[in-house]
Amino acid sequence: MNGIFILDGEKFSDFKGFCKEFSNVVLSGKHEWNGNLDAFNDIFYGGFGNIESGEEYTIIWRNSVKSKRDLGYEETIIRLNEILKNCHPTNKESVIQEIRGAKMNKGPTVFDWIEEIILDNENVTLIIE
Repeated sequence: MNGIFILDGEKFSDFKGFCKEFSNVVLSGKHEWNGNLDAFNDIFYGGFGNIESGEEYTIIWRNSVKSKRDLGYEETIIRLNEILKNCHPTNKESVIQEIRGAKMNKGPTVFDWIEEIILDNENVTLIIE
């Protein structure tokens, strides 16, 4: 089966909203993704929601221009500060540097993180609209 999942940027305006939308659409409400990016990557291997292990499927991301804005540097700074609170002490300086970069509109954004994880999974086709 080649499933098609449609994410709509009009249905969320921040990372928490994206997590909820992704859980509702891709995980079919059967599981709730809490925003951990390692877990996000694991989801694409299957066994969650309606995705079977090894299954090929397509994610269509509508209104992605809005999502790029909503999941841009401002949201990235918020997310990095959350990561900083819980990261291993040896990683703190690296996260602080990422926060500094994001404050100068440099480096990847939350949108970029999400897009990269999806694109790194061979069984997923991502269509950005």
